[in-house]
Amino acid sequence: MNASQSLSARVLAWYDRHGRKDLPWQHDPSPYRVWVSEIMLQQTQVSVVIDYYRRFMARFPSVTSLADAPLDEVLHLWSGLGYYARARNLHRAAGLVRDRYGGAFPTAFPDVAALPGIGRSTAGAVLALSRGERHAILDGNVKRVLARFHEVDGWPGNTAVAKRLWALAQTHTPDQRAGDYAQAMMDLGATLCTRSRPRCDDCPVRADCGARGSGRVAELPAPKPRRPSAVRSTRMLMLCGPEGSVLLQRRPPAGIWGGLWSFPQCPCEVDVPGWCRAELGLGVEVEGEWDTVHHTFSHFRLDITPVLARVHAPHGVVMEGGQYVWYNGGRVDRFGVAAPVQRLLTTLQRTLKGAD
Repeated sequence: MNASQSLSARVLAWYDRHGRKDLPWQHDPSPYRVWVSEIMLQQTQVSVVIDYYRRFMARFPSVTSLADAPLDEVLHLWSGLGYYARARNLHRAAGLVRDRYGGAFPTAFPDVAALPGIGRSTAGAVLALSRGERHAILDGNVKRVLARFHEVDGWPGNTAVAKRLWALAQTHTPDQRAGDYAQAMMDLGATLCTRSRPRCDDCPVRADCGARGSGRVAELPAPKPRRPSAVRSTRMLMLCGPEGSVLLQRRPPAGIWGGLWSFPQCPCEVDVPGWCRAELGLGVEVEGEWDTVHHTFSHFRLDITPVLARVHAPHGVVMEGGQYVWYNGGRVDRFGVAAPVQRLLTTLQRTLKGAD
C-alpha cells in the first residue's frame, strides 16, 4: 500500500466509525440537493446551515422551483446566512439549468463547473457526493488537512501553493468510494483538524502528519497576509411614515448586500432633511440618532449610524422601478434583508409600537 492509498484508507476507516452520515443533504443526495448544501456551506458552519437548508429545500424542492421563484423570496430565505452573492448566483445558475438543460441538473464536470458560483472544488464535491464519481475537492477543510499532513508552507490562496495542494488532493483521491472519501476529508477538517485547538490525538493519520512531527500544527496552513482593515461609515435613514410604515430601498445588484432591501443611506456629512428633499422628494423631521452599529465584512468594517426621522407627505418618494417600498412589519410581504438591517427593523418596530 503506497502513501496515498494509506492516507485514503485510514481516513475512510475513520469515516466509517466517526463520520457524519445523517446530514439533511445526505438523504436522497441528488446533484441539486448536494449543490445547494455545498453553496450554503461555503463560509458557513454545518450547525448553522442545517435549518436554513431544510427551509430552503421545503420551499424549493427542485431546480425549476428555485429558478421560477422571485429573487426577493430566495434572498428572504437566505437572510442571516451572509455572503449574499451565493444566493444570487444560486438563483442565476438555477435559471441556466432550467433554460439550458430542461431543469435536469447537469452531470458533466465542465458544465457543472461553468455555472455561476461553482468552481473546480464545488463541482467536484457535487459529482462525488451525489454520483460517487472520482473528483478531487479542495475546500478550506481539505486544504488544512493536506497542508498539515504534507507540511506545505505558504498561504493556500497563493497560486503556487494552491497548485501543490490540488496535486496532492488528486493523488490521494481513491478510485473507489470517492464520494465517501470527499465527505471524510471534509469531516476530518471540520471536526478534528480544526483551525484552532485541533484534536491531533484522535486523528487517523497522526502518525505520518508532517506538521505534527515537526511541531508546526499551529502555524500551518499559513494565514492570508493581513492588510489593515478599512473602516467605512454611513448613515441609515429610518424614515417612518404613518401607521408604522418605514421606507426601504433595494440595493444595487452588485456590491455588498446586492439585491437586498435596506434603509436609504446617505453620507455622514450631509444634512438629512436636505438630502431627503433632493434625493427622495420627502419632507422629514429628524428625531435623533441611535448608537452606531458596527458590522464586519471580510475586507472592511462598516460603521452604521441609524437616524430616526418622521416623514411628512410620505407618498412623495419616487417609486420608479420598484426600488422603494413602504414596509410595515405586520404585512406578509417577503423581503430579503441583511442581518444588521433586520435587527434595526425589529428594534424600530418595537420602538414605534411603544410610542403608540
